[in-house]
Amino acid sequence: MPSETEMAEARAKMIAKRFGGASASTGGKGAVRRKKKAASRSSAAQSDVKLSAALKKLGATNIPGIEEVNLFKEDGKVIHFVNPKVQASIAANTYIVSGPSDTKPLQELLPSIVSQLGMDNISQLQNAMAAQGGAGGAGGMPGMGMPGVAEEDDDDDDVPDLVDGNFEEVSES
Repeated sequence: MPSETEMAEARAKMIAKRFGGASASTGGKGAVRRKKKAASRSSAAQSDVKLSAALKKLGATNIPGIEEVNLFKEDGKVIHFVNPKVQASIAANTYIVSGPSDTKPLQELLPSIVSQLGMDNISQLQNAMAAQGGAGGAGGMPGMGMPGVAEEDDDDDDVPDLVDGNFEEVSES
């Protein structure tokens, strides 16, 4: 009869032979053969797929021909997109703007975006100009002054003051 140490060694060999010893291996006789390695998706690709599925549910359609989009923040900065991909779902009141963007101060984009400014942006711009001491309008450029702020060299183009009474009597005198 074998000794206890021989028996323990034999058991260890049998366990190593049957179960792979220290490392448990997958596969072997009776295991299903995997034909191709499963590729795991990155989190960015997975979120893009989820986003496109959500947009498809909304029925968002592409809007072609938009050259730039400016989003005005409350702190006076502007998120500026150049040639973005714009999608809209009118029924859901949802607009999707995607593409490379830059966050710039309002003064940096000034001459080209004056027509896009709202009243709150104009007041922010006036406060910024007053803080800088810029009395000549937008960066000292004539004719680019803020609405409601008169420039000093335009005295001949001002509207005359209203007079009380009859206009004809005043014009004859």
